[in-house]
Amino acid sequence: MKTPPFLDLDAIIDDPNTRIVVCCGSGGVGKTTTAAALGLRAAERGRSAVVLTVDPARRLAQSMGLTELDNTPRPVMGVEGEGRLHAMMLDMKRTFDEIIEAHADPERARQILTNPFYQSLSSSFSGTQEYMAMEKLGQLRRSDEWDLIIVDTPPSRSALDFLDAPERLGRFLDGKLIRVLMLPAKAGGRSAFKLFNAGFGIVAGALTKLLGAQVLKDLQTFVSALDAVFGGFRARADQTYRLLQAPGTAFVVVASPERDAMREASYFVERLAEERMPLAGLVVNRVHRSPASMLSGARSTAAAEDLESRGEHELTSAVLRLHAGRMQLAARERREEEHFISAHPTVPVARVPAMAQDVHDLEGLREVGDLLAAWPPASRTAV
Repeated sequence: MKTPPFLDLDAIIDDPNTRIVVCCGSGGVGKTTTAAALGLRAAERGRSAVVLTVDPARRLAQSMGLTELDNTPRPVMGVEGEGRLHAMMLDMKRTFDEIIEAHADPERARQILTNPFYQSLSSSFSGTQEYMAMEKLGQLRRSDEWDLIIVDTPPSRSALDFLDAPERLGRFLDGKLIRVLMLPAKAGGRSAFKLFNAGFGIVAGALTKLLGAQVLKDLQTFVSALDAVFGGFRARADQTYRLLQAPGTAFVVVASPERDAMREASYFVERLAEERMPLAGLVVNRVHRSPASMLSGARSTAAAEDLESRGEHELTSAVLRLHAGRMQLAARERREEEHFISAHPTVPVARVPAMAQDVHDLEGLREVGDLLAAWPPASRTAV
């Protein structure tokens, strides 16, 4: 296998010009643990870091010794070194509520927050979670309280949905239906009502039959109230998007050495290039290896079969077959990694061996951090 450049994560988190690290990848590949381990390592190397996760799993809180994570950054105790570490979990609806409260007068905010359509939009509309992750990232960066923000991206169908979320929400709120519903509020008063009835009576009648009069009224109320604050949504989203493209941002793609995850990693790398986002490299997580890599899987299987044919050393035979299976798994993983490297030979790679147990405390996160930064990476030569 051609050797790719090594992903030097210590150089990235030690660089004071690095202000944002975004961990992305498909679900179940270890993004959350990678983000937490990088945050802890950065803090123990002197950075003031905050980890923002949008993964609903509670493992991050547990591994950092916190009883819970919520929309407020909480200090992590037990950090060794001169830096400090905070962690938080995105509360999608609370973040949306805070935006409304901050950018609308109290009466308009009350109208929006109590509106049934808003309550549905803020908790379940496709892309809302990703949009709010962008909003929260922008808030953290503007506060300038931390010199390094590490983002664990949403567990979406595509882990890069958060790049599209502002445009998707904008298309919805700028769509023809929304503009039709907004006309009465824009024109104002009785004349607006006449205009609406004259120009869009058929549409209104059809929507009333489809949605019901009360739902349509709630929707119109929501749209007219939100119109005054939505301009700020788009401006902040554009600002955050530019922030992600800036030199102070580093995208780390995380993948397990399995076919689907590595294909997703290739897609992420290509998409980031299209969006001109600064890619740091790829972390291949949970790589399997054997301490007896000089004994091939084929020789191990042959030796086991020989022992079994003679009815000898059942335990030895079982160990040999276990080793053979491990070597076959390692070979499959190596092939999947080779496919990625052949398509993206210049992308730096770090490989993290599979651990015997899940990470559940700071010591486990430190071990992951050590493995992420290992040089030379032992897992590169052992299969």
